[in-house]
Amino acid sequence: MVKKILVTGSNGLLGQKIIDQLKNRKDVELIATSRGENRRILQDFNYLPLDITSSQEVEEIMDSHKPDVVINTAAMTNVDACEDDQENCWDINVTAVRHLLKSAKKHGSHLIHLSTDFVFDGEEGPYEEKDKPNPLSYYAKSKLASEKLINESNYRNTAIARTIIVFGNGDNLSRGNLIFWAKGALEKQAPINVVDDQFRSPTLAEDLAKGCILIADKDATGLYHLSGPFTYSILEIVERIGKYYNLSTDCVTPIKTATLNQKAARPPRTGFIIDKAKNDLGYNPLDLEEALSFLDNQI
Repeated sequence: MVKKILVTGSNGLLGQKIIDQLKNRKDVELIATSRGENRRILQDFNYLPLDITSSQEVEEIMDSHKPDVVINTAAMTNVDACEDDQENCWDINVTAVRHLLKSAKKHGSHLIHLSTDFVFDGEEGPYEEKDKPNPLSYYAKSKLASEKLINESNYRNTAIARTIIVFGNGDNLSRGNLIFWAKGALEKQAPINVVDDQFRSPTLAEDLAKGCILIADKDATGLYHLSGPFTYSILEIVERIGKYYNLSTDCVTPIKTATLNQKAARPPRTGFIIDKAKNDLGYNPLDLEEALSFLDNQI
């Protein structure tokens, strides 16, 4: 049986990896969508422009294609920008999910929605799925609101996948990621400040894509934490990158988050306990050094 899978945000890093893992599968009919033109170098898959904040566009695409599965990777994720442009943040992160949920329910589609570790306040990480959220920023509040939309609907053919610091190689990405920023800075040996009081579980984009596809393949519903297997401070992540590439970290100055005066509050310690995803889905992500080796082999 062939499953028709529609992916939103296919120009983003996670969207690209999901497309790459699905496009050659004989049991999948793939529909890639994103706002604007397709930014992939190899455009060897079915692409349709879609602005998910437009209820009309969502309805037209969903009515036309009637997908079995919708994987929503589209989001406004720049945490400080969300503080500055709360209306746009809400439109993309919440209102658009309402549109997708409505159409998914109409067609019986399995809706898989991406969320974030930032729904937690970071006081007691790492977190399990059963732990209580307490968002600190507008971005985090918008993502929790999107989760509540799904959970409080009377439609149960849904899954929410939360994740943390996604990194990897991609085509024409609008945003960079921590791993490549750190590697580039250490190669230049320019002085950099790195926080030592934030703790996260870095997640290889390919692993997260596999997790999302496992949810689709297994028709899984409910909440799953999908991240890398271990939690490190941001400083330790940078130090491990330096050690892996044999780059000096003498240029790194540890600092506290409070000194950055960022507009949006960040949770100090998140990280995930991913036992549920391992047991239910067979999710088996790479640790940081294994992921770095994987990325080196792509170049």
